[in-house]
Amino acid sequence: MKKVLHILFASILALSLDSCSESIMDNINKDVNDPSDMASGLIITDAMTSSAFNVTGGDFTFYASVYIEHNAGIWGQFYNADIRSSQPSSSTTFSNAWDAIYANLYTLKVVRDKCSAGGSEEGNYHTLGIAQILTAYNLAILTDGMGDVPWKEALQPGVVFTPVLDKQQDIYNDIYSLLDDAIANLDKETIYPALGIQDLIYGGNTGLWKKFAYGLKARYTMRLSFKTPAYASVIAFANQSFASRDEQAQFNYNGNTSQSPFYCFFQDRDYYGASQSLHNKLAERNDPRDNVFFRPHPDAGGGLVFAPNGTANQVQGFYSVSAISTVTAPTYLLSYHEIEFLKAEAYVRSGNLILADTSLRKAVTAAFQKSNIGLTAAQAVSYFNTSVRPKFNANPLSEVMNQKYIAFYEEEAFEAYNDYRRLKAMGDNVIVLDNPLNSNRFPIRFSYGSDDVTTNVNVRNAYGDGSYVYSEKVWWAGGTR
Repeated sequence: MKKVLHILFASILALSLDSCSESIMDNINKDVNDPSDMASGLIITDAMTSSAFNVTGGDFTFYASVYIEHNAGIWGQFYNADIRSSQPSSSTTFSNAWDAIYANLYTLKVVRDKCSAGGSEEGNYHTLGIAQILTAYNLAILTDGMGDVPWKEALQPGVVFTPVLDKQQDIYNDIYSLLDDAIANLDKETIYPALGIQDLIYGGNTGLWKKFAYGLKARYTMRLSFKTPAYASVIAFANQSFASRDEQAQFNYNGNTSQSPFYCFFQDRDYYGASQSLHNKLAERNDPRDNVFFRPHPDAGGGLVFAPNGTANQVQGFYSVSAISTVTAPTYLLSYHEIEFLKAEAYVRSGNLILADTSLRKAVTAAFQKSNIGLTAAQAVSYFNTSVRPKFNANPLSEVMNQKYIAFYEEEAFEAYNDYRRLKAMGDNVIVLDNPLNSNRFPIRFSYGSDDVTTNVNVRNAYGDGSYVYSEKVWWAGGTR
Protein backbone atom coordinates (compact mmCIF):
# COMPACT_ATOMS: atom_id res chain seq x y z
CA MET A 1 0.00 0.00 0.00
CA LYS A 2 2.82 2.37 0.91
CA LYS A 3 4.45 1.57 -2.41
CA VAL A 4 1.25 2.52 -4.28
CA LEU A 5 1.01 5.81 -2.36
CA HIS A 6 4.61 6.64 -3.08
CA ILE A 7 4.09 5.97 -6.79
CA LEU A 8 0.88 8.06 -6.80
CA PHE A 9 2.62 10.98 -5.04
CA ALA A 10 5.57 10.77 -7.42
CA SER A 11 3.20 10.83 -10.39
CA ILE A 12 1.36 13.88 -9.08
CA LEU A 13 4.67 15.65 -8.37
CA ALA A 14 5.94 14.85 -11.85
CA LEU A 15 2.76 16.22 -13.39
CA SER A 16 3.02 19.34 -11.24
CA LEU A 17 6.62 19.96 -12.20
CA ASP A 18 5.86 19.29 -15.82
CA SER A 19 3.06 21.87 -15.77
CA CYS A 20 5.07 24.60 -13.97
CA SER A 21 4.91 27.83 -15.94
CA GLU A 22 7.60 30.45 -16.35
CA SER A 23 5.56 32.85 -14.16
CA ILE A 24 5.39 30.34 -11.32
CA MET A 25 9.13 29.83 -11.43
CA ASP A 26 9.58 33.61 -11.49
CA ASN A 27 7.50 33.88 -8.33
CA ILE A 28 9.50 31.14 -6.66
CA ASN A 29 12.72 32.99 -7.45
CA LYS A 30 11.38 36.38 -6.33
CA ASP A 31 13.00 38.02 -3.32
CA VAL A 32 10.05 38.96 -1.10
CA ASN A 33 12.30 41.26 0.89
CA ASP A 34 13.07 43.34 -2.20
CA PRO A 35 9.74 43.90 -3.96
CA SER A 36 9.67 45.55 -7.38
CA ASP A 37 6.41 47.36 -6.59
CA MET A 38 5.05 48.96 -3.44
CA ALA A 39 1.93 50.77 -2.35
CA SER A 40 2.18 54.54 -2.65
CA GLY A 41 1.57 54.94 1.07
CA LEU A 42 4.80 53.10 1.81
CA ILE A 43 6.83 54.86 -0.87
CA ILE A 44 5.88 58.37 0.20
CA THR A 45 7.15 57.85 3.74
CA ASP A 46 10.68 57.56 2.42
CA ALA A 47 10.24 60.77 0.42
CA MET A 48 9.08 62.62 3.54
CA THR A 49 12.06 61.40 5.55
CA SER A 50 14.57 62.25 2.86
CA SER A 51 12.99 65.66 2.22
CA ALA A 52 13.44 66.53 5.89
CA PHE A 53 16.82 65.00 6.69
CA ASN A 54 18.73 65.02 3.40
CA VAL A 55 17.31 68.13 1.76
CA THR A 56 15.99 70.63 4.31
CA GLY A 57 18.42 69.35 6.91
CA GLY A 58 21.28 68.70 4.51
CA ASP A 59 24.09 70.50 2.71
CA PHE A 60 21.92 73.32 1.33
CA THR A 61 21.16 74.44 4.87
CA PHE A 62 24.63 73.65 6.24
CA TYR A 63 26.38 75.84 3.66
CA ALA A 64 23.70 78.55 3.70
CA SER A 65 24.30 78.78 7.44
CA VAL A 66 27.91 79.82 6.69
CA TYR A 67 27.05 82.15 3.81
CA ILE A 68 24.51 84.14 5.84
CA GLU A 69 26.65 83.98 9.01
CA HIS A 70 24.43 81.99 11.31
CA ASN A 71 27.60 79.98 11.85
CA ALA A 72 31.24 80.47 10.94
CA GLY A 73 33.15 77.76 9.11
CA ILE A 74 36.22 76.84 11.13
CA TRP A 75 37.34 73.49 9.68
CA GLY A 76 37.49 71.50 6.46
CA GLN A 77 35.07 72.31 3.66
CA PHE A 78 33.18 74.79 5.80
CA TYR A 79 36.33 76.76 6.57
CA ASN A 80 36.92 76.87 2.81
CA ALA A 81 33.36 78.06 2.33
CA ASP A 82 33.86 80.80 4.91
CA ILE A 83 37.06 82.07 3.28
CA ARG A 84 35.60 81.50 -0.22
CA SER A 85 38.28 79.02 -1.22
CA SER A 86 37.17 76.40 -3.77
CA GLN A 87 34.12 75.15 -1.88
CA PRO A 88 31.46 77.61 -3.05
CA SER A 89 32.28 76.97 -6.71
CA SER A 90 33.20 73.27 -6.65
CA SER A 91 30.83 70.85 -8.37
CA THR A 92 31.34 68.37 -5.52
CA THR A 93 30.03 70.71 -2.81
CA PHE A 94 26.34 70.00 -3.31
CA SER A 95 26.53 66.60 -5.00
CA ASN A 96 24.84 64.78 -2.11
CA ALA A 97 22.00 67.31 -1.90
CA TRP A 98 21.62 67.38 -5.70
CA ASP A 99 21.35 63.60 -5.83
CA ALA A 100 18.97 63.48 -2.85
CA ILE A 101 16.55 65.99 -4.37
CA TYR A 102 16.43 64.24 -7.72
CA ALA A 103 15.94 60.89 -5.95
CA ASN A 104 13.04 62.43 -4.02
CA LEU A 105 11.53 63.90 -7.18
CA TYR A 106 11.72 60.52 -8.89
CA THR A 107 10.19 58.71 -5.90
CA LEU A 108 7.38 61.27 -5.77
CA LYS A 109 6.83 60.90 -9.53
CA VAL A 110 6.27 57.18 -8.97
CA VAL A 111 3.65 58.02 -6.34
CA ARG A 112 2.00 60.63 -8.53
CA ASP A 113 1.86 58.24 -11.48
CA LYS A 114 0.33 55.50 -9.33
CA CYS A 115 -2.37 57.78 -7.97
CA SER A 116 -3.21 59.60 -11.20
CA ALA A 117 -5.55 58.56 -14.02
CA GLY A 118 -4.50 55.19 -15.42
CA GLY A 119 -2.31 54.37 -12.43
CA SER A 120 -2.68 51.33 -10.20
CA GLU A 121 -4.15 53.52 -7.43
CA GLU A 122 -6.23 55.86 -9.55
CA GLY A 123 -8.49 57.87 -7.25
CA ASN A 124 -6.08 57.93 -4.31
CA TYR A 125 -6.45 61.69 -4.34
CA HIS A 126 -5.13 62.48 -0.88
CA THR A 127 -1.85 60.64 -1.33
CA LEU A 128 -1.58 62.25 -4.77
CA GLY A 129 -2.10 65.70 -3.25
CA ILE A 130 0.57 65.12 -0.60
CA ALA A 131 3.01 63.88 -3.27
CA GLN A 132 2.32 67.01 -5.32
CA ILE A 133 3.07 69.25 -2.33
CA LEU A 134 6.32 67.44 -1.60
CA THR A 135 7.26 67.62 -5.29
CA ALA A 136 6.70 71.38 -5.31
CA TYR A 137 8.68 71.68 -2.09
CA ASN A 138 11.73 69.73 -3.35
CA LEU A 139 11.62 71.39 -6.75
CA ALA A 140 11.54 74.87 -5.20
CA ILE A 141 14.55 74.15 -3.00
CA LEU A 142 16.45 72.86 -6.04
CA THR A 143 15.75 75.86 -8.24
CA ASP A 144 16.07 78.42 -5.43
CA GLY A 145 19.56 77.17 -4.76
CA MET A 146 20.72 76.53 -8.31
CA GLY A 147 18.53 78.48 -10.72
CA ASP A 148 17.86 76.78 -14.05
CA VAL A 149 17.93 72.98 -13.64
CA PRO A 150 16.82 69.89 -15.55
CA TRP A 151 13.13 69.26 -14.89
CA LYS A 152 10.76 68.55 -17.81
CA GLU A 153 13.12 66.01 -19.39
CA ALA A 154 14.51 64.76 -16.08
CA LEU A 155 13.34 61.70 -14.09
CA GLN A 156 13.39 59.45 -17.17
CA PRO A 157 16.23 57.01 -16.54
CA GLY A 158 17.08 54.96 -19.59
CA VAL A 159 15.06 57.27 -21.83
CA VAL A 160 16.56 60.76 -21.58
CA PHE A 161 20.22 60.68 -20.60
CA THR A 162 21.11 64.38 -20.92
CA PRO A 163 18.01 66.42 -20.03
CA VAL A 164 18.08 70.10 -20.89
CA LEU A 165 17.88 72.81 -18.24
CA ASP A 166 14.50 74.47 -17.72
CA LYS A 167 14.22 78.17 -16.98
CA GLN A 168 13.54 79.04 -13.35
CA GLN A 169 10.52 81.11 -14.32
CA ASP A 170 8.96 78.06 -16.02
CA ILE A 171 9.81 75.85 -13.06
CA TYR A 172 8.04 78.27 -10.73
CA ASN A 173 4.93 78.05 -12.92
CA ASP A 174 5.01 74.29 -12.40
CA ILE A 175 5.49 74.73 -8.63
CA TYR A 176 2.31 76.81 -8.42
CA SER A 177 0.42 74.31 -10.59
CA LEU A 178 1.51 71.44 -8.37
CA LEU A 179 0.30 73.26 -5.25
CA ASP A 180 -3.02 74.25 -6.83
CA ASP A 181 -3.62 70.69 -8.02
CA ALA A 182 -2.68 69.37 -4.58
CA ILE A 183 -5.22 71.59 -2.83
CA ALA A 184 -7.92 70.45 -5.27
CA ASN A 185 -7.04 66.77 -4.76
CA LEU A 186 -7.02 67.06 -0.98
CA ASP A 187 -10.61 68.35 -1.18
CA LYS A 188 -11.82 65.31 -3.14
CA GLU A 189 -13.51 62.24 -1.71
CA THR A 190 -11.50 59.03 -1.93
CA ILE A 191 -12.07 55.38 -1.15
CA TYR A 192 -8.45 54.95 -0.17
CA PRO A 193 -7.59 55.03 3.54
CA ALA A 194 -5.62 57.92 5.05
CA LEU A 195 -1.86 57.50 5.29
CA GLY A 196 -2.02 57.41 9.08
CA ILE A 197 1.29 56.47 10.66
CA GLN A 198 2.95 56.36 7.22
CA ASP A 199 2.62 60.14 7.22
CA LEU A 200 5.49 61.23 9.47
CA ILE A 201 4.56 64.91 9.27
CA TYR A 202 0.79 65.13 9.77
CA GLY A 203 -0.42 61.59 10.43
CA GLY A 204 -2.69 61.71 7.39
CA ASN A 205 -4.45 64.95 8.35
CA THR A 206 -5.34 66.40 4.94
CA GLY A 207 -6.53 69.68 6.44
CA LEU A 208 -3.04 70.39 7.74
CA TRP A 209 -1.48 69.40 4.44
CA LYS A 210 -3.72 71.98 2.75
CA LYS A 211 -2.52 74.61 5.20
CA PHE A 212 1.04 73.61 4.38
CA ALA A 213 0.30 74.06 0.66
CA TYR A 214 -1.19 77.51 1.19
CA GLY A 215 1.81 78.46 3.34
CA LEU A 216 4.16 77.42 0.56
CA LYS A 217 2.19 79.56 -1.86
CA ALA A 218 2.69 82.50 0.51
CA ARG A 219 6.44 81.76 0.72
CA TYR A 220 6.90 81.47 -3.03
CA THR A 221 4.75 84.48 -3.82
CA MET A 222 6.96 86.55 -1.55
CA ARG A 223 10.00 84.96 -3.17
CA LEU A 224 8.94 86.42 -6.52
CA SER A 225 8.24 89.89 -5.13
CA PHE A 226 11.20 91.45 -6.95
CA LYS A 227 9.74 90.18 -10.23
CA THR A 228 6.01 90.38 -9.53
CA PRO A 229 5.10 91.94 -6.17
CA ALA A 230 1.77 90.59 -4.91
CA TYR A 231 1.62 91.35 -1.20
CA ALA A 232 -2.16 91.03 -0.94
CA SER A 233 -1.82 87.48 -2.27
CA VAL A 234 0.95 86.71 0.24
CA ILE A 235 -1.39 87.76 3.06
CA ALA A 236 -4.36 85.87 1.60
CA PHE A 237 -2.38 82.65 1.24
CA ALA A 238 -0.81 83.05 4.68
CA ASN A 239 -4.24 83.53 6.25
CA GLN A 240 -5.23 80.12 4.89
CA SER A 241 -2.12 78.54 6.39
CA PHE A 242 -1.05 77.79 9.96
CA ALA A 243 -2.88 79.44 12.84
CA SER A 244 -0.48 78.22 15.54
CA ARG A 245 2.77 76.37 16.19
CA ASP A 246 0.79 73.15 16.57
CA GLU A 247 0.00 73.16 12.85
CA GLN A 248 3.42 73.89 11.36
CA ALA A 249 5.14 71.43 9.03
CA GLN A 250 7.97 69.94 11.02
CA PHE A 251 9.75 66.60 11.06
CA ASN A 252 10.48 65.28 14.54
CA TYR A 253 13.32 63.08 15.79
CA ASN A 254 13.14 60.77 18.80
CA GLY A 255 16.82 61.11 19.68
CA ASN A 256 17.50 57.38 19.42
CA THR A 257 16.62 55.78 16.10
CA SER A 258 16.36 59.24 14.52
CA GLN A 259 18.49 62.27 15.35
CA SER A 260 18.46 65.92 14.31
CA PRO A 261 20.64 66.78 11.28
CA PHE A 262 22.51 69.64 12.96
CA TYR A 263 23.20 67.47 16.00
CA CYS A 264 24.58 64.73 13.75
CA PHE A 265 26.62 67.27 11.82
CA PHE A 266 28.33 68.54 14.95
CA GLN A 267 28.95 65.04 16.30
CA ASP A 268 30.35 63.80 12.98
CA ARG A 269 32.21 66.88 11.72
CA ASP A 270 32.55 69.74 14.25
CA TYR A 271 33.11 72.21 11.40
CA TYR A 272 31.24 75.23 12.83
CA GLY A 273 32.16 78.00 15.23
CA ALA A 274 29.68 80.36 16.90
CA SER A 275 29.19 83.35 14.62
CA GLN A 276 30.50 86.72 15.79
CA SER A 277 28.16 88.41 13.32
CA LEU A 278 25.03 86.77 14.74
CA HIS A 279 26.12 87.39 18.32
CA ASN A 280 26.57 91.09 17.56
CA LYS A 281 23.01 91.38 16.28
CA LEU A 282 21.65 89.69 19.38
CA ALA A 283 23.73 91.78 21.75
CA GLU A 284 22.69 94.99 20.04
CA ARG A 285 19.06 94.14 20.79
CA ASN A 286 19.60 92.81 24.32
CA ASP A 287 18.04 89.67 22.92
CA PRO A 288 17.66 86.92 25.56
CA ARG A 289 18.39 84.34 22.86
CA ASP A 290 22.01 85.46 23.03
CA ASN A 291 22.19 83.44 26.26
CA VAL A 292 20.50 80.45 24.65
CA PHE A 293 22.03 80.08 21.19
CA PHE A 294 25.67 79.44 22.16
CA ARG A 295 27.82 77.36 24.49
CA PRO A 296 31.57 76.86 24.91
CA HIS A 297 33.02 74.03 22.88
CA PRO A 298 32.94 70.84 25.02
CA ASP A 299 36.70 70.44 24.61
CA ALA A 300 37.56 74.04 25.43
CA GLY A 301 35.82 75.00 28.63
CA GLY A 302 35.90 78.58 29.86
CA GLY A 303 33.74 81.37 28.47
CA LEU A 304 32.27 81.99 25.05
CA VAL A 305 34.66 82.57 22.15
CA PHE A 306 33.04 83.76 18.91
CA ALA A 307 34.51 83.08 15.47
CA PRO A 308 35.00 86.17 13.29
CA ASN A 309 33.25 85.47 9.99
CA GLY A 310 35.68 85.09 7.11
CA THR A 311 38.79 85.56 9.23
CA ALA A 312 38.62 82.80 11.84
CA ASN A 313 41.52 80.46 12.43
CA GLN A 314 41.15 76.94 11.09
CA VAL A 315 41.02 75.13 14.42
CA GLN A 316 38.69 72.72 16.17
CA GLY A 317 37.86 72.63 19.87
CA PHE A 318 38.47 76.34 20.41
CA TYR A 319 35.55 78.45 19.24
CA SER A 320 32.16 78.17 20.92
CA VAL A 321 29.38 76.27 19.16
CA SER A 322 25.63 76.18 18.83
CA ALA A 323 23.71 75.25 21.96
CA ILE A 324 20.48 74.53 20.06
CA SER A 325 21.83 71.66 17.94
CA THR A 326 20.05 69.22 20.23
CA VAL A 327 19.49 65.59 19.35
CA THR A 328 15.72 66.09 19.01
CA ALA A 329 15.67 69.56 17.39
CA PRO A 330 13.01 69.30 14.65
CA THR A 331 13.46 70.09 10.98
CA TYR A 332 11.09 72.85 9.87
CA LEU A 333 9.73 72.40 6.37
CA LEU A 334 7.56 75.46 7.02
CA SER A 335 7.12 77.05 10.45
CA TYR A 336 4.28 79.05 11.91
CA HIS A 337 6.67 81.89 12.72
CA GLU A 338 7.65 82.05 9.04
CA ILE A 339 3.99 82.51 8.12
CA GLU A 340 3.68 85.43 10.53
CA PHE A 341 6.97 86.95 9.30
CA LEU A 342 5.66 86.74 5.72
CA LYS A 343 2.52 88.57 6.76
CA ALA A 344 4.53 91.16 8.68
CA GLU A 345 6.69 91.94 5.64
CA ALA A 346 3.69 92.04 3.32
CA TYR A 347 1.85 94.41 5.67
CA VAL A 348 4.90 96.68 5.91
CA ARG A 349 5.25 96.83 2.14
CA SER A 350 1.50 97.50 1.86
CA GLY A 351 1.69 100.35 4.37
CA ASN A 352 -0.35 98.71 7.15
CA LEU A 353 2.04 99.07 10.09
CA ILE A 354 -0.56 98.24 12.75
CA LEU A 355 -1.16 94.75 11.36
CA ALA A 356 2.56 94.40 10.64
CA ASP A 357 3.29 95.04 14.31
CA THR A 358 0.77 92.37 15.32
CA SER A 359 2.16 89.75 12.96
CA LEU A 360 5.73 90.54 13.96
CA ARG A 361 4.86 90.09 17.65
CA LYS A 362 3.24 86.73 16.91
CA ALA A 363 6.27 85.64 14.87
CA VAL A 364 8.80 86.59 17.55
CA THR A 365 6.70 84.95 20.27
CA ALA A 366 6.47 81.70 18.32
CA ALA A 367 10.21 81.73 17.57
CA PHE A 368 11.02 82.16 21.26
CA GLN A 369 9.05 79.00 22.00
CA LYS A 370 10.78 76.68 19.53
CA SER A 371 11.37 73.38 21.28
CA ASN A 372 15.16 73.79 21.38
CA ILE A 373 14.97 77.45 22.47
CA GLY A 374 12.61 77.06 25.41
CA LEU A 375 11.87 80.71 26.19
CA THR A 376 8.36 81.74 27.19
CA ALA A 377 5.68 83.85 25.56
CA ALA A 378 5.97 86.32 28.42
CA GLN A 379 9.70 86.72 27.79
CA ALA A 380 9.00 87.23 24.09
CA VAL A 381 6.41 89.95 24.73
CA SER A 382 8.70 91.75 27.16
CA TYR A 383 11.55 91.65 24.63
CA PHE A 384 9.22 92.78 21.86
CA ASN A 385 7.98 95.78 23.80
CA THR A 386 11.39 96.95 25.02
CA SER A 387 13.71 96.10 22.12
CA VAL A 388 11.84 95.15 18.96
CA ARG A 389 9.06 97.73 18.75
CA PRO A 390 11.36 100.77 19.03
CA LYS A 391 13.49 99.45 16.17
CA PHE A 392 10.34 98.56 14.22
CA ASN A 393 9.01 102.08 14.65
CA ALA A 394 12.30 103.49 13.37
CA ASN A 395 12.59 101.15 10.35
CA PRO A 396 9.75 98.61 10.02
CA LEU A 397 11.15 96.55 7.15
CA SER A 398 14.60 96.33 8.67
CA GLU A 399 13.37 95.02 12.00
CA VAL A 400 10.94 92.53 10.46
CA MET A 401 13.68 91.03 8.31
CA ASN A 402 16.32 91.04 11.04
CA GLN A 403 13.97 89.34 13.47
CA LYS A 404 13.17 86.74 10.81
CA TYR A 405 16.89 86.27 10.17
CA ILE A 406 17.52 85.67 13.89
CA ALA A 407 14.53 83.36 14.28
CA PHE A 408 15.76 81.18 11.40
CA TYR A 409 18.95 80.18 13.23
CA GLU A 410 19.83 77.40 12.47
CA GLU A 411 17.35 74.91 11.02
CA GLU A 412 15.90 77.49 8.62
CA ALA A 413 19.17 78.96 7.35
CA PHE A 414 18.38 78.16 3.72
CA GLU A 415 15.29 80.36 3.87
CA ALA A 416 17.36 83.13 5.47
CA TYR A 417 19.77 82.79 2.53
CA ASN A 418 16.88 83.13 0.08
CA ASP A 419 15.58 86.20 1.91
CA TYR A 420 18.99 87.85 1.88
CA ARG A 421 19.40 87.42 -1.89
CA ARG A 422 15.87 88.64 -2.57
CA LEU A 423 16.29 91.71 -0.36
CA LYS A 424 19.57 92.60 -2.08
CA ALA A 425 17.85 92.37 -5.46
CA MET A 426 15.11 94.70 -4.23
CA GLY A 427 17.67 97.22 -2.97
CA ASP A 428 16.75 96.60 0.66
CA ASN A 429 20.14 96.17 2.33
CA VAL A 430 18.70 95.74 5.80
CA ILE A 431 20.61 92.63 6.90
CA VAL A 432 24.27 93.42 7.51
CA LEU A 433 26.80 90.62 7.10
CA ASP A 434 30.36 91.00 8.34
CA ASN A 435 32.49 88.66 6.25
CA PRO A 436 34.95 91.04 4.49
CA LEU A 437 34.94 88.77 1.44
CA ASN A 438 31.28 89.48 0.74
CA SER A 439 32.15 92.62 -1.22
CA ASN A 440 33.01 90.59 -4.30
CA ARG A 441 32.77 86.91 -3.38
CA PHE A 442 29.40 86.35 -1.80
CA PRO A 443 27.97 83.10 -3.25
CA ILE A 444 24.74 84.24 -4.88
CA ARG A 445 23.79 80.70 -5.92
CA PHE A 446 24.84 77.07 -5.40
CA SER A 447 26.90 75.02 -7.84
CA TYR A 448 25.48 72.09 -9.79
CA GLY A 449 26.13 68.53 -8.62
CA SER A 450 29.24 66.80 -9.95
CA ASP A 451 27.45 63.71 -11.28
CA ASP A 452 25.60 65.77 -13.87
CA VAL A 453 28.45 68.19 -14.46
CA THR A 454 30.41 65.12 -15.51
CA THR A 455 27.76 63.25 -17.52
CA ASN A 456 25.28 65.84 -18.83
CA VAL A 457 26.72 68.26 -21.38
CA ASN A 458 23.88 70.72 -20.73
CA VAL A 459 24.72 70.96 -17.04
CA ARG A 460 28.45 70.98 -17.77
CA ASN A 461 28.08 73.95 -20.12
CA ALA A 462 26.02 75.83 -17.54
CA TYR A 463 28.57 75.09 -14.83
CA GLY A 464 31.68 76.13 -16.76
CA ASP A 465 34.48 76.58 -14.23
CA GLY A 466 32.07 77.25 -11.37
CA SER A 467 32.92 80.94 -10.99
CA TYR A 468 29.35 81.85 -12.02
CA VAL A 469 28.27 81.30 -8.40
CA TYR A 470 29.75 84.74 -7.62
CA SER A 471 28.43 86.62 -10.63
CA GLU A 472 25.17 85.20 -11.99
CA LYS A 473 22.06 85.71 -9.90
CA VAL A 474 19.11 83.35 -10.09
CA TRP A 475 16.13 84.65 -12.07
CA TRP A 476 13.94 85.73 -9.15
CA ALA A 477 16.88 87.77 -7.76
CA GLY A 478 17.40 89.66 -11.01
CA GLY A 479 19.48 87.22 -13.02
CA THR A 480 18.79 85.38 -16.25
CA ARG A 481 19.21 81.78 -15.06
